[in-house]
Amino acid sequence: MSKDKTLDKNTASTPPGGLRVIAREFTKDKVALVSLFLLVIILVSVFAGAIIMNQEEVMKVNLLGRYLAPGVDGHILGTDEGGRDIFGQLIIGARNSIVIGFSITILTSLVGVSLGIVAGYYGGKFDGFLMRIVDFILILPTLMMIIVFVTIVKNYTIYHFIFIMSLFGWTYKARLFRTRTLSEASLDYVNASKTLGTSDFMIMFREILPNLSSLVIVNLTLNFAGNIGIETSLTYLGFGLPATVPSLGTLIANARSAEVLENKTWIWLPAAVFILVMMLCINYIGQAFQRAADAKQRLG
Repeated sequence: MSKDKTLDKNTASTPPGGLRVIAREFTKDKVALVSLFLLVIILVSVFAGAIIMNQEEVMKVNLLGRYLAPGVDGHILGTDEGGRDIFGQLIIGARNSIVIGFSITILTSLVGVSLGIVAGYYGGKFDGFLMRIVDFILILPTLMMIIVFVTIVKNYTIYHFIFIMSLFGWTYKARLFRTRTLSEASLDYVNASKTLGTSDFMIMFREILPNLSSLVIVNLTLNFAGNIGIETSLTYLGFGLPATVPSLGTLIANARSAEVLENKTWIWLPAAVFILVMMLCINYIGQAFQRAADAKQRLG
């Protein structure tokens, strides 16, 4: 009996793990919880709608149905100057923007986090060589290079856009995780693992990486929103997705016409509101994760 009591005391005195601390702190933020609930509804609605809709039908030009107001002839949000359904473009365009943002975030995180941990763990010449590459890429005019790439590549597709964005997007993560790994690599648990003969790979990705999990989660969340914003901005400027591919940026770009901006708000306003709501939700969630990660760091 006394043994059971001792075990219960030890269990009760054991501090919660990193992810448990983050989950506990996150659930305390009611705004973040509402944002998460709303974001899930948005994602489910967008992907379910995109599965049902046919992109070719949505982008089919119908000059007889130009600038139809919302609700006319079954068009929930009306049509644009080509008679294309705004609601269909909104759903498929949102799907494309979300997929692009998520793909770029995952690719850049895999490369940046992995290289950053390896560089910070080994240090020396490899660390110096990688940081010089990072410095070189960071000083490049990334926006201009993307514009040039889009201009010169024939049969430009969504995959080309993901590739070029990922090519430049991993450097910040590599520098961030390299810095954190430098401090982690000098701690006792790493030295103990080396003494026990644990392989470098196991130390880096089974011991150091889990201790950086809170930073990974925060970085993924905020970077996801940023990548969606970049894609939308470039498409708005005409250097993002091809004109035949629905995009939120393309819908908002219609507002460059004074006539559309003032008198045909149904063309661009739904996309603008959608982006605003989604960005606010992601940013609230990211900020909540940031505060939760800070709480975990304070608790050790």
